Amino acid sequence: MTQRWVFPFSAIVEQDALKAALLLNAVDPLLGGVLIRGQKGTGKSTAARALGRLLPEIEVVEGCPFNSDPGAPFVDESGLLALGVNQETAKPARRSMPFVELPLNATEDRLAGTLHWEKVLQTGRRQFEPGLLASANRGVLYVDEVNLLDDHLVDLLLDSAASGLNVVEREGVSFAHPARFLLIGTMNPEEGELRPQFLDRFGLCVTLDRITNLASREAIVRRRLAFDSDPESFAREWADEDRAVAAQIDLARSALEQVEVPDSILALAARLGHELNAAGHRADLTMIKAARAHAALMEKPRADLEDVATAARLALPHRVPASPLDSPEQIQQSIDRVFRRLAGEETELASEAVDDIPDAVPDAEEDLDEMALGMQVPGSAAAGSVVLSFIKKKTAKPSLNPTRA
Repeated sequence: MTQRWVFPFSAIVEQDALKAALLLNAVDPLLGGVLIRGQKGTGKSTAARALGRLLPEIEVVEGCPFNSDPGAPFVDESGLLALGVNQETAKPARRSMPFVELPLNATEDRLAGTLHWEKVLQTGRRQFEPGLLASANRGVLYVDEVNLLDDHLVDLLLDSAASGLNVVEREGVSFAHPARFLLIGTMNPEEGELRPQFLDRFGLCVTLDRITNLASREAIVRRRLAFDSDPESFAREWADEDRAVAAQIDLARSALEQVEVPDSILALAARLGHELNAAGHRADLTMIKAARAHAALMEKPRADLEDVATAARLALPHRVPASPLDSPEQIQQSIDRVFRRLAGEETELASEAVDDIPDAVPDAEEDLDEMALGMQVPGSAAAGSVVLSFIKKKTAKPSLNPTRA
């Protein structure tokens, strides 16, 4: 079988917001996935598939079509592990986190699963045949041109994303299995928009603009030509950088639960959602989760304003009410303006708190002083640039190879 080569994640030029959104979801799959919007040829699918090579391995029950965790295996109604896998002889195994692609022409049976007709004919008993939702459990489900997906498939994805379960009731089959996955969707807005209820299910959203920097455009062409000419050599050239990014994801995943979210940061996220009129509370929750994942990637013990700034720029654009005439840039500018105002108020409050501390409590004063200094209002750096710069400094190696220009 011919190996399918994937363009290396580290070789993608610019697109910091996109790469950061993907990394944040790799660190915390409960973020809700990423919607990547952009015109054709902007590297949407390239980045999504590149992430698949960075995902960590997971431990599964060997032979389980649902990628069951050995610590909490899925047991069907017959009491057996995953459609006949023997519970007594089942062994744990390690495998790459699943990365499943949903084709646009997929049927409902292919997505959700259906009756296994071959087994029916052979044994006379009904048995469930898992679909793509089963394969994607505990992994990634990638949908290219998600805005062109049939409505009934969108409904299936919505139900599974909301409940973490895939429930199938048809042809005499009644079956439910876990279906928790990181959803990545790409779309070209020129070909139509997503239904609002589906749009809100994506935790983060990135709109890709065309790259106008000539040096970057030249680098994109040069790297793509090098990859197409010899994908194996090109992938090998960037392997160290990709391994370093993957290691950073692993490190952040292990530290995620220990990252502290101060009350001031939680309050700021709530105020941002309120003042920008974001519907519901999913935006607030997503900002906190994304800020925590960002802090973990930056190896910080607690989330701060810098982390919330990136989280807001990725979690709010598709949830803020806007006029059809508003461009993505205008929406981002509106989010930045509100953030800078609220963050400035938080910084002033922290500074006042430091001034009010009695001299008799020097340790507490030092802690609050450090907090105030750490809560400087971030500048206008593009979303994702901070964490990408941090990772780049850890992984950068000098090279004279022209494909790295």
